Amino acid sequence: MHRFVDRKKELDTLSKEYQRSEASFVVIYGRRRIGKTALINEFCKNRRAIFFLATEESEEENRNSFKNTVADFAGSALLKDASVSRWEPIFDQIAQCCTADNRLIVALDEFQYLGKANPAFPSILMRIWDQQLKKKNIMLILSGSLIHMMTEQVLSYSSPLYGRRTAQMRIGQISFNYYKEFTPELSWADQLLHYAVTGGVPKYIELFQDKKDIYTAIRDNIMSRNAFLYAEPEFLLQKEVSEIGSYFSILKTIAAGNHKLGKIAAVLNIKQTSLSKYLRILSDLDIIKCEVPVTEENPEKSKKGLYFIKDHFIKFWFQFIYPYQGLLEADQDDYVMRKIQSVFIENHVSYVYEDICREKMWDLLSMGCQFNRVGRWWGDSDVEIDIVAYDSFGNDIYFGECKYSRNPKGIDVLYSLMEKSRHVNWNRTSRRNHYVLFSKSGYTEELKNYAAAEDVMLFLPPQSDSADCQTDSCLLY
Repeated sequence: MHRFVDRKKELDTLSKEYQRSEASFVVIYGRRRIGKTALINEFCKNRRAIFFLATEESEEENRNSFKNTVADFAGSALLKDASVSRWEPIFDQIAQCCTADNRLIVALDEFQYLGKANPAFPSILMRIWDQQLKKKNIMLILSGSLIHMMTEQVLSYSSPLYGRRTAQMRIGQISFNYYKEFTPELSWADQLLHYAVTGGVPKYIELFQDKKDIYTAIRDNIMSRNAFLYAEPEFLLQKEVSEIGSYFSILKTIAAGNHKLGKIAAVLNIKQTSLSKYLRILSDLDIIKCEVPVTEENPEKSKKGLYFIKDHFIKFWFQFIYPYQGLLEADQDDYVMRKIQSVFIENHVSYVYEDICREKMWDLLSMGCQFNRVGRWWGDSDVEIDIVAYDSFGNDIYFGECKYSRNPKGIDVLYSLMEKSRHVNWNRTSRRNHYVLFSKSGYTEELKNYAAAEDVMLFLPPQSDSADCQTDSCLLY
């Protein structure tokens, strides 16, 4: 069942644009399946709106379809029956539909296909906007899924439409905080398992909604050769990049645990400099990210950068589907499923849990904690800390550990975190250390008692496998 979830900030931005005293021109872009069309449709409810979905057909076909859409909206039989060879008459009809007291929304979805069919279309639309629309009570929305094409056609300085937009939004994935609104029937633990595969992509979440068991959902929606998501990364990348094989090799290498630039290059047997273009494009597409230890003062100059796959679904696919496609093609689904089940929690879910805990750290600000940066930290001596948060204008620093396991965590976890924190040099002589633990399965009584006395924060997920903590310092999220 489809549910419209979150997007409160995006809807607020659209509402402000709708309330402008002059015409507004909004650009919305983001990867396929992310929910751009659903956002536009939700915003257009109970408002005067013309919605048009462009296709990969010819310009003539798109123009004719758009003409019919506008004619139906305007109730114009004359336009409906007319044969038009230009876009201007159609937008002239739209301009006539604009009234001073009732704003009109015109949404062109998958806009990049219009520019692909006719590279001059952005110039045509520029003239239409300047001569016919910008003085009208109208809100124009251009939406697209192909990031590089939307950038070239609409957002870049070289685009004829540059400088016309009044707002732009890049739509990202929905936070785990809202996942329960998609799947209220699932326990928190099962929601996490689903999120570890689907990420925050609404379309993927919908596919998994009717399957409570995560492995059944994986088998039905990803592993089957006829499944919707079996070749999804290929569809995502094939229209964005050339040399798709090179990008697949890089993503497979990172998914296998190779995060340093030198290691990725070594595995692929290519020069590090040859990787730069590919990594930059994958980053622009919001598929990977480069992280440095959170305490680095000049992140852009740091030589400690590590590359991670940012998208949970793509990471899962390159870990567990892509390497086994030969077996899946040979109908060895049961064998591949055993492989997945043997390491799914340890090699994938536990890392997604860390991401969720880092995101959850920001909730501590409402409790009086002081920090403005949150991230992971690692040093030269193979010491890694799941969470470090600190106040760059003060002296407070928070060290966090995330444990996704079946058993309650004991005081040894806290002692280990304290020892690792000594490796972090930030404000070593004047800082105030704080400690935060996240555990899926709770804590021992010894640790809870120590935490209450020493002001250590302990977090449990809702519907945890452990009984609720009894001390004031033990917080439920």
